[in-house]
Amino acid sequence: MAVIIADSCIGCESCIPSCPFDALQINGEGKLVASKEKCIECGKCVSVCPVSALSILGDKKKANDILKNETKEGNKASKSEKPTGDVWVFAEQLEGNLASVTLELIGAARKLASKLEVKVCAVLLGDKVESIISELFTHGADTVYVIDDPVFHFYRAETYNRAFCYLINKYKPEILLMGATTTGRDLAGAVATAMKTGLTADCTQLDIDLEKRVLLASRPAFGGNIMATIVCEKHRPQMATVRPRVMNMPETEVNKTGTIVRETFKIEEKSLKTWVLEIIKEQAENAKLEDAKIIVCGGRGVQNQEGFKLLEELAKVVGGIVAGSRGAVEKGLVDHKRQVGQTGQTVSPKLYFAIGISGAIQHTVGIQGAETIVSINTDSECEMMKLATYGIQGDVFEVLPKLISSFKEALGDISQLKTKDLCAIAKEV
Repeated sequence: MAVIIADSCIGCESCIPSCPFDALQINGEGKLVASKEKCIECGKCVSVCPVSALSILGDKKKANDILKNETKEGNKASKSEKPTGDVWVFAEQLEGNLASVTLELIGAARKLASKLEVKVCAVLLGDKVESIISELFTHGADTVYVIDDPVFHFYRAETYNRAFCYLINKYKPEILLMGATTTGRDLAGAVATAMKTGLTADCTQLDIDLEKRVLLASRPAFGGNIMATIVCEKHRPQMATVRPRVMNMPETEVNKTGTIVRETFKIEEKSLKTWVLEIIKEQAENAKLEDAKIIVCGGRGVQNQEGFKLLEELAKVVGGIVAGSRGAVEKGLVDHKRQVGQTGQTVSPKLYFAIGISGAIQHTVGIQGAETIVSINTDSECEMMKLATYGIQGDVFEVLPKLISSFKEALGDISQLKTKDLCAIAKEV
C-alpha cells in the first residue's frame, strides 16, 4: 500500500524532495502519484504537506524499522549527506552565460562564510554548463554542486525548485543567497515556500550574528525611510535575495579550483506543466542599463518630454544611457524598464547625472555604487545635491543646453575621452 493522496492536493510538489525513496512524482496529467513499489509509508511526505492532503494507513512501526535499517546498513548516509552548514549561492545562468550578480554574491558569501568558518558553495543547474564551473571557482567558490541535464536548459520554477529542494534536503546548507533578478526572485519564493523557511527580499546589507550564528539581512523598509534587519532564527536554510550591483565584485584567483559535486536528478519532460517554446530577448537599449558606465537620469523636475529630449541629447553626446526616477516613470516620461531606484534597477555607473531628482532614499538606494554623481537641481539644499560629487544649481532648461554645448566643444572624439574628463567639464559649467 502507498501513501493516500486526497483530491485536495494542489500539486505544489513540496512533498517530492522529502521522500527518501523517490516514490512521489507528478504524472502526465499534472497530478501527484505515489509508487506502490517504492513507498514504505514512512510518513515524511505527510508531515510536510501544506494542505494536509496526504495520509497513510499502513504499519508505521514497520516503516520506521525499515528507515532505521537503511541508516544502519549498506545505505548509511555518506559524509556529503550530513548537514554542511555552508553558505550557498545560486549560480544563475542563461544559455551558458553567468549572471554578474552571481559573482557579486560569491564575494558576499565569502565574508559570511569566513565568520562562520564554513565553505562557500555555488549551485549550478543547466544543460552543458561545465564551462561555467571554473569561473565560479576563480571568483571564490569552494564547492560547486552541479546538476547538468537537458530538462534544465531553460529556467522553469517547476524544475529548478524541485532540484533545489532535493539538494537542500540532502546537504543542509545554513544560508542560501540568490540575485534579486526576475529569475532569482521567482525561484527564491518557490524554494522558501517548499522548504517552509524565511526569505528576506532585496537586501542591501548582509552580516552574521556570531553569538546566535544567524544571518542579519538588512533592507530598506517603510518606503525606504528606515533600514530593517531581518533574522530567521528557527528555520533553515536562511534565505535572502540581493539586488545586482549592490555587492562588490570579488577579485579573481587565477587557477583556483575546488570540489565539484555532480548530482543526478531526473525529471520527465512529459510530466511538467510548462514548456519553453521560444526565448524573446529584450532590445539592447532596455537590457544594458545596469551595465552602463554613464547614465543620464531624469526626475519630476525635468517636467515634460521636451526636457527628456535634452537628456537624450546629453546622453548621446557623452555616450550614456537615459534613465528615470519613479516620479518620471509615473508621469510617463520614461519606460519603467529604465527606472532607477528601490522599485527599479540598481546601477553602479562611473558617472551618474541626476537631473531634476530630489534624492529620496527610494532613489538613492539604487545608485549607491555610482562613482561620480553630478546633480542638477533648482534646490541647492535637496538630498541629491548633498549626496552629489558635483552640484549645479539652476533650471534644467537653462543648464542642460549650456552643458551639452560645453561637452560638444570639449569632447572631440568621444571614444578617446575618459570619465574624469567628463566630470571636469561638468564642474566648469
